Amino acid sequence: MKTFLAQKDKVDRKWWLIDAEGQALGRLATTVASILRGKTKPEFTPNVDTGDFVIIINAEKIKTSGKKNLQKVYYKHSGIPGGFKSESLLQLKQRRPERVIKLAVRGMLPHNRLGDKLITKLNIYKGTSHKHHAQKPQKWEKVKI
Repeated sequence: MKTFLAQKDKVDRKWWLIDAEGQALGRLATTVASILRGKTKPEFTPNVDTGDFVIIINAEKIKTSGKKNLQKVYYKHSGIPGGFKSESLLQLKQRRPERVIKLAVRGMLPHNRLGDKLITKLNIYKGTSHKHHAQKPQKWEKVKI
């Protein structure tokens, strides 16, 4: 019996549409990371991009539990003295809700060139409209475990 190794040029990719309304941020991010990575497919290979494309709509309607809106803080530094900035989850969600989901998903992907490639297959939008109708995305249904 031989071990199967997927080849990047022979991977069948699909487009998935996920509605983020009312979903918890972390649980949504783990689902999306699994789809992007290809872990939902039988031909999953850890070092090959076997994942699908994901479209997330209603990014502004995600929910978080507890006091995360005030206690979770995102940090960045511009590289110059005095360039340290911090922003709470609530402030970032009001300003750029797509960024909150993207950062959560990126943290669950590999931190290497493969992860950089996988995150490009993620498309996040405020509201219900998106520009990927030509790809005919299928609606992703939540699976209860």
